[in-house]
Amino acid sequence: MKKKVAVGLSGGVDSSVAALLLKEKGYDVIGVTLKLSSMECSTDIQVCCSPQDVKDAKKVASFLGIEHYVIDWEEIFREKVIQYFIEEYKKGKTPNPCSICNKEVKTGLLAKYVNVVLGADFLATGHYIRKEKKEGVKLLKRGIDPKKDQSYFMALLEKEVIPLLMFPLGNMTKEETRKIAEKYKIPVSQKKDSFEICFTAGKTPGEYIQDTKAFDILEGDILHISGKKLGKHKGLPFYTIGQRRGLGIRWKKPLYVLDKDSEKNILLVGEREHLLKEYVEAENLNFHIEPEKWNMSNIYVQGRYKQKPVKVKEIKIDKGKIKAIFEEKQEAFAPGQILAIYEGDLLLGGGIIKG
Repeated sequence: MKKKVAVGLSGGVDSSVAALLLKEKGYDVIGVTLKLSSMECSTDIQVCCSPQDVKDAKKVASFLGIEHYVIDWEEIFREKVIQYFIEEYKKGKTPNPCSICNKEVKTGLLAKYVNVVLGADFLATGHYIRKEKKEGVKLLKRGIDPKKDQSYFMALLEKEVIPLLMFPLGNMTKEETRKIAEKYKIPVSQKKDSFEICFTAGKTPGEYIQDTKAFDILEGDILHISGKKLGKHKGLPFYTIGQRRGLGIRWKKPLYVLDKDSEKNILLVGEREHLLKEYVEAENLNFHIEPEKWNMSNIYVQGRYKQKPVKVKEIKIDKGKIKAIFEEKQEAFAPGQILAIYEGDLLLGGGIIKG
C-alpha cells in the first residue's frame, strides 16, 4: 500500500517541486495549505501564507492532479506567533517568529494534524533540510546547500514530530530546484522567494508594532557604557543587540547596541570590545537527543539565521538552562533569538537566548 504524504504547499517553488518529486516516486500525495493571514500584499513584497499564496497553491495542486486542502489557522497563528512576537518586543527582546511558527504551527502542529485528521503517514515540506540517525534517534541535519539550509528554524521543534517529516529538497541546491520547476512548467516556476516576516507585509518589526499600535513605542535616552548621554532613540523595537548602523549619534569610534533596558527605556551602546562575550546562555530548552549522547568535541551554536556556526569548547546544563562557552570571544547574541545547537551538521536542539 502506498504511503500517504501530505505536502505543505505554500504556493512557492520549493514546496511545489517537493510535491512533484514525491508524486514521481509513487507516493500518494495530497496538498495542504495554511491560511494564516487575510491581508493582501503587493506583488513586490515577498511574504508567505498570504491569500495570493493560497491561490498559487491551488494552481499547483490542480497542475499536479492532487487533492488539496486549505486550513484556516489564522487565529492559532495570531495567538501562538504574532502575540508572542509582540510580547517579546515589549520586553526589549528580539524574537524569532519563524522558529516559533515552525514549532507551534506550520511544521510541528501541522505534522500532527495531517497524521491524525487526514491519515497521512508523513508531512513533507520544501525546507532545505536532511535527516540522519544518531544512536538510533532520527535527527535533522543541515541541507547540502549552505545558502539555503533552514535547519536553524527547527531547533525548538518537538522531537516526537521528527519521524513524521520528509524533506525532498535536502540534498538539492536552490538552482536545481528552480530548474526542475522550469522543466516541468510548474505554474509558480518564476515566483520569487519569500523572505520577509510573513505577517508584517515588508515592514520592520518597529514599523509593524508602531502601525498596528500593538503597544506604545516611546523615545528614550541613548547612553554610552560610560554613562554619558549621547542622544535619543526612536523606540527600542527599532534596534537589536549588535546593531551598528542607524543609531543617529556621533562618537570618536564606531558604536554598537550593547543592551536594551525596557524598564528604563534606555538603549545602551559602546565600542565593539564591550560587545564581545565568552559565552551565551539559553533557556526554554528543547533537545532532539539527550546531551549524554552528544560528541562534546564537535559542538557548534548558531544565534541567528545565516550566522556562521560558532565552535564551543564547553557546555554546561543546569536547572533548565544551558551555557555554551566559546573557543574564541564572539559578538553578543541577541536575547530572544533562538540558540540552535549542532554536532557538526546534526541539529541537536536549542533554546531561547537569555538576556
